[in-house]
Amino acid sequence: MDFDMLGLKPRLIAALDEMGIKDPTPIQKQAIPPALEGRDVMGLAQTGTGKTAAFGLPLVQHLFEDNARPAPRTARALILAPTRELVNQIAESLDGYIKGTHLKVARVVGGVGINPQIKRMERGVDLLVATPGRLIDLLDRGAVNLGASHFLVLDEADQMLDMGFIHALRQIAPKLPKERQTLLFSATMPKDMEALAATYLDRPVRVQVAVSGQTADKIEQSIHYIAKAEKPGLLIDLLRAHPGEAALVFARTKHGSDRLAKQLTSAGVEAVAIHGNRSQGQRTRALEAFTDGTAPVLVATDVAARGLDIPVVKHVYNYELPNVAETYVHRIGRTARAGREGAAITLCAPDEMVELKDIERVIKSQIPVASGRRWTPAQEEAKPKQQRGGGGRRGAGQGRGAPKATNTGARPAAKPGRRRRARHSA
Repeated sequence: MDFDMLGLKPRLIAALDEMGIKDPTPIQKQAIPPALEGRDVMGLAQTGTGKTAAFGLPLVQHLFEDNARPAPRTARALILAPTRELVNQIAESLDGYIKGTHLKVARVVGGVGINPQIKRMERGVDLLVATPGRLIDLLDRGAVNLGASHFLVLDEADQMLDMGFIHALRQIAPKLPKERQTLLFSATMPKDMEALAATYLDRPVRVQVAVSGQTADKIEQSIHYIAKAEKPGLLIDLLRAHPGEAALVFARTKHGSDRLAKQLTSAGVEAVAIHGNRSQGQRTRALEAFTDGTAPVLVATDVAARGLDIPVVKHVYNYELPNVAETYVHRIGRTARAGREGAAITLCAPDEMVELKDIERVIKSQIPVASGRRWTPAQEEAKPKQQRGGGGRRGAGQGRGAPKATNTGARPAAKPGRRRRARHSA
């Protein structure tokens, strides 16, 4: 099936051809026709499957056909996304679809000055892509009027739920026209999603091209069972085994991301960090260093789990397991994009077994073991004593050398000299 068979106009098909997009993906084949008919759509698909075009192309075609001009401080279509990176990614795609036309796209995100965004909205725009928090800031200042926004898109809706944006959505929705078309897209379908859809969508067409929790076939998954104190050393070894290859490393906290990036750089592995406390300029510079290969390792919190579309990512490392099991799917979905192959490597300490079991329940399988042995309940319970005070015992039986660890729990504590050297090298 070609794009013209989906009902798209020649102008849009020509724009896609110029962007090198020839064939529609499964989610696009299912979502575009009902969206062009004006139906509300609820779409479920993995990350990296072309959801942006699935909602962006119908929006642009509707705006072309209407041929109206936006009034000052209004937006004819509103797209909400949870992160700045995702907003930028969506806006860049839309810019390609509307190139050479009168349509205008604006993006509204935090981390940058609000005054240029207020000025950008003075003349009105056709498509507004925004994070919920910054949009509310503009609404409170009277800089944006959503009364003419007859199209609403909620992208990565499950992540918006995870990040608490449901409260922001409740503030934004009443300012939109009741008569509107709403498109909701998500990578997973948690229980709260059904309630969200029932609230904001009207008799939606449901399209699904992925089972919730299903991971991409071309991702080679593996797990290392290793003590928390030994994680930095193992990660450095694994990264050194693939010099120059783009790797995305996920940590749980902002401070932890910064600390780990410094550790890696000190060990000769150039790395940069990205998280919510970084300004937009800092995040942009970090991403540029990552994409151009200056710093082939990007350490990130889950703010980057879905907002990045960098096809060259070869390896994703779960340095720390996520608190929300579904986030694992989104994290590893940053590799093996656009038909490529990739690897997802997880480092699991004893105190992360609860999270691991939740992840395996979601993906409906156990992750293949690369080193170590699955932590036993006794080792899980003993973890506070083993990990208190820094270096601790080598619970995984693994030093800075090869990653063939065993974690029988019977190995004696390392000698003080060896422990100091291990910490220093990490």
